[in-house]
Amino acid sequence: MSLSCRTGCGACCIAPSITQALPKMPQGKPAGVACLHLLADFRCELFGQPERPAFCGSLQPAHDMCGTDREHAIRWLGALELSTQPS
Repeated sequence: MSLSCRTGCGACCIAPSITQALPKMPQGKPAGVACLHLLADFRCELFGQPERPAFCGSLQPAHDMCGTDREHAIRWLGALELSTQPS
């Protein structure tokens, strides 16, 4: 069963870093910083656009990542970010 993005979440646009350049953010995006393309209603203004980074398109909602609320998703993605950083 597939999971849809939670309305008003945006955790995947805040918690992880994005290392490739994207419009408005030529150096990428650091972890824990909201992407400049995250709209006030927590939707992505690049969704469905060719400028959207491949990383973003590859991140799909899943029960273990999203949990039951936005805070869970931010913590889970933040922990993943820390565990995958080069030493």
